[in-house]
Amino acid sequence: MRELILLRHAHAEAALPGQPDLDRPLSADGLAEAESAARWLRDRRLVPDQVLCSPARRTRETLEVVLATVGYVDQRLESSIYEATPGALALLLERYRDTERVLLVGHNPGLERLAALLHSGQSGDYRGMPPAGVAVLEFTDDGTPIEPGSARLSAFWWP
Repeated sequence: MRELILLRHAHAEAALPGQPDLDRPLSADGLAEAESAARWLRDRRLVPDQVLCSPARRTRETLEVVLATVGYVDQRLESSIYEATPGALALLLERYRDTERVLLVGHNPGLERLAALLHSGQSGDYRGMPPAGVAVLEFTDDGTPIEPGSARLSAFWWP
């Protein structure tokens, strides 16, 4: 993997009484944030070769907005992304190590801690990743294992 793009889902509606967290939709503000993230990715030509997305409704809706702007690519819903630790996310990404550019759409605290782990080697060294925030991590070469400190943070953006 040469590049990893981490995208946190945009703002979601609060859960209604009895509504599972997985079923929370994007809010109107969240839709606008997702559109901004999509334009930012498109303007920088950061089109992924593979997308891995949490099955939560808010992540899927964020992804749909992004793909409508940057173009549709191979995508997989991965249940392991929901409530994942940085280590679990790194193990998932290891399966896609031969893919040039991967977009992972998920949740905090897993995403912000994964960004910190891959960049600094410390998962506790995170600074926060706001809704619809994007972190772009570059690996030194295509054969680099997905492990602590193996990537350089090349861009960080939020709406």
